[in-house]
Amino acid sequence: MKNSRAALVAALFMIWSFSAAFAQDVTLTSHDGTVRVSGHLLGYDGAFYRIESIYGELTLDGSGVICTGPGCPDLENFVAEFSISGARTIGETLMPALVEGFAAENGYDARRILRSDTDFRYVISSDGNDLARIDFRVTSSDEGFADLLANEADIALSMREVRPEEVARGRDAGLGKLDAPGRSRVLALDGIVPVVSPSNPVRNISLSNIARIFTGEIQNWSELGGVDAPIYRHLRAPNSGLLQAFEDIVMAPGGKPLAAGVIRHASNAGLEDAVAADPFAIGITSYSSLGNARPVSLVGSCGFVVEPGDLSIKSEDYALIAPLLIYTPARRMPKLARDLMLYLRSPAAQVVIQRIGFVDQTIASVPIAQQGDRFANAITVAGDEVTLEELQKMTTLLRPLSRLTTTFRFRAGSSDLDAPSRANAEQLARSLEAGFFDGRELVFVGFSDGAGAADVNRRLARKRAFSVRDAVLRSAPTVKRERTTIRVEAFGEALPMACDDSSWGRQVNRRVEVWMK
Repeated sequence: MKNSRAALVAALFMIWSFSAAFAQDVTLTSHDGTVRVSGHLLGYDGAFYRIESIYGELTLDGSGVICTGPGCPDLENFVAEFSISGARTIGETLMPALVEGFAAENGYDARRILRSDTDFRYVISSDGNDLARIDFRVTSSDEGFADLLANEADIALSMREVRPEEVARGRDAGLGKLDAPGRSRVLALDGIVPVVSPSNPVRNISLSNIARIFTGEIQNWSELGGVDAPIYRHLRAPNSGLLQAFEDIVMAPGGKPLAAGVIRHASNAGLEDAVAADPFAIGITSYSSLGNARPVSLVGSCGFVVEPGDLSIKSEDYALIAPLLIYTPARRMPKLARDLMLYLRSPAAQVVIQRIGFVDQTIASVPIAQQGDRFANAITVAGDEVTLEELQKMTTLLRPLSRLTTTFRFRAGSSDLDAPSRANAEQLARSLEAGFFDGRELVFVGFSDGAGAADVNRRLARKRAFSVRDAVLRSAPTVKRERTTIRVEAFGEALPMACDDSSWGRQVNRRVEVWMK
């Protein structure tokens, strides 16, 4: 019995020793030999090693250590390796186009190697020498976060913001706070758009009725002013980030589940083709890939109609904005990956984003002459508390100015800026630092919803405008303040963008616009 137990212990020891030797595939030793750390190599960015050791994940300066073991990289011919995983909408066309644009901008060659429908690799090279290998896995926002949390991806692509449970798991995994500033950025903008067949006569639908369609409360097109025919509902697959964003914005406020019998699709293209071919169908897709289906405008009970378009999405006047997000953990990436991240914010990248069909973040100006509908709506819905004098004061101030597409809105039930608005703050700050507005005047104008007394709403709108101005200036520490005149105004509920009879309408109306002279 004793001999059997000894043999078992010896066998277990041998198995453990073999496994440990296999896992600890690098040893990093200081030049004087006094410090030695072994572990599994997680990454090398050309300057720093990142290893999983008995002390946890460590990042060590490569100039201070000597690497030995089978996992050590080739220091003379270093090739950066990193991986990107997540939403198909972003990963299938947009991100590859940006990688190719980045390569062209820097005089590199970019070669795409297909592995499957969802997996491919880009090899970036120069003069015949490989500089980087970028692995793509394009599936869904959920899978992108799962791969990031499992340390199987360096960048996650998402059509939705990170969820609280994912933030908690990321913190536990040593990835830092994924919802902290700097961990995410808006790559481009898209819109969530209801679509129908070109032969369908319905042109406008309210958000509340869209929700009622997909819960099954509205069953027939005649209830929406259409023909007497049943409604057939089409949505993306359950793990789609676009679907999850739609559920968060449109379905969640009502608290009712989706109706049975919804037809599911793995891609936007499949959904759009099916809807375009069926005069009694309705689907939810993205603005960037409308295909042959016809978009339906959003209308409120008070008569406001907003169509999806580049300007309405860029300014967030369209209610269903879908920011295309990239998330990175709190760790160093190879220099080429960092250079790619910088390129994504460049004017050259914005041109690529436009060409692919998404909405870029370049700041544009819109003269007041092109905003007649907004001011006509303001006059039409003005109540007793919005006086003619207040409307005249607002028009007198804004008439000689142009509105920038940089608009700031807030998370539901919060004073925090939403994801597109945080990106807008960074974009406006960079433009200020670059001198784009030198010699100009910028006016941060606060607006509110119509809930509550008008004087209280004006004060709240002014407070929000000051806080947005301060946030932009904090993000622009090198700006020459004397070169740009910046002031704050507020008009409360005087210029609504949506009806105040719903939570989303009130949220759209609570905003800070930027006007320029």
